Amino acid sequence: MGNNNNMENKNAKIFIAGHTGLFGSAIYRYFIAAGYEDIVTRTHSELDLSNSELTREFFEKEKPEYVFCAAAMVGGILANNTYMADFSMVNLKITCNIIDNAHKYGVKKLLYLGSSCIYPRDCPQPIKEEYLLTGPLEPTNEGYALSKITGIKLCDYYKKQYGSDFISCMPANVYGPNDCYDTAKNHVIPALIQRFHSAKMDNIPVVEIWGTGKVRREFLYIDDAAEACIFLMNKYKGPGIVNIGAGEDISIAELALLIRDVIEYKGEINFDVSKPDGMPRRILDCSKIRAMGFEAKTPLQIGLKKAYQWYIENINAMEERQNA
Repeated sequence: MGNNNNMENKNAKIFIAGHTGLFGSAIYRYFIAAGYEDIVTRTHSELDLSNSELTREFFEKEKPEYVFCAAAMVGGILANNTYMADFSMVNLKITCNIIDNAHKYGVKKLLYLGSSCIYPRDCPQPIKEEYLLTGPLEPTNEGYALSKITGIKLCDYYKKQYGSDFISCMPANVYGPNDCYDTAKNHVIPALIQRFHSAKMDNIPVVEIWGTGKVRREFLYIDDAAEACIFLMNKYKGPGIVNIGAGEDISIAELALLIRDVIEYKGEINFDVSKPDGMPRRILDCSKIRAMGFEAKTPLQIGLKKAYQWYIENINAMEERQNA
């Protein structure tokens, strides 16, 4: 593999931290489909990455060559705001344990995943990488955001002090197979899929959606996001974060119509304008990765069809787990 620190050798030992989640599972699928032989995974019950000694023992035993850090304690606005100390502390521990042990045990390259909440609440749009730390964060998820910013900065610090090839990226809102459909934690696309599907099944004539529907968001299909991460692991060596996104945004009203059509729900949509909208717009400036040669390729309507197909195939198993 030489000094390029790429993963073209299909015998490379790759650890995917958080392989059961939306992001980690997509990275895992990519490598399995590409014929990689030595993918290392651990479920949370098998390895608590917030435990420093267990994480050290894992790295000492397995000595992975490449690490994707997609593990995190995650939740929606309510959970983030209610359990801010937990979200901050657990994610700081996971971040510090993985990055420090990756350095100590000679990992060739590491990619750390950020979160959309790392950028200032009121920063200009589209969001450039250099806007990080230029203004106050969204108060409701500040604890989680600070833990992720620490990970991004640690990658830069280890690179500067030790020469470690640790990089970080910032994805837009991702969606697709293996998304979270827990109503306390899910984001807008799984929430709308769930709501329209239930309304269709139960013959409910109107679906209520919070806010005006006018706010705009960017959505990136998860397999494109995983490909972007592998692309960066093979191509990028610089400091600082790299945005990965679809390059276009859509209003929530337009998104709701697309999902309604995919699900073939025939009822009406009512926007509850008494409920909050959130940020008027959030879209990433992806000039940096586009200049390197990467473009997302899954149109939103195609991605939504794939997401809904996965939901239909897994709805019974998800309901059983939630009711267990």
